[in-house]
Amino acid sequence: MRARDKAAVSALRSTLAALDNAEAVPVGEAELRGLALEASPVGAGTTEAARRELTERAVVDIVRAEAAERLEAAARLTAPAHADRVARLHAEAAVLLRFLDGHGTP
Repeated sequence: MRARDKAAVSALRSTLAALDNAEAVPVGEAELRGLALEASPVGAGTTEAARRELTERAVVDIVRAEAAERLEAAARLTAPAHADRVARLHAEAAVLLRFLDGHGTP
């Protein structure tokens, strides 16, 4: 990261966002309607919902899906004008796959 590896930064940021989204609790339709004003919760943190905890297997699946998504996008870009984008997608996928292999851990 100190070398400002743009591919690694991009891959890790989007994968962290995907993990964050996977931890989100789905909102039910009843919650979308809301409450009457007098029944609404009051105070700091009263509307916070506990986030889901992902298993290690779920995290691995999400990281693997992020890498696969990049490889699929690279495969679809066949025009020579997209060579830089393809190289970046392959570099991002390689970063994520290194983490899955255990080589990306500090």
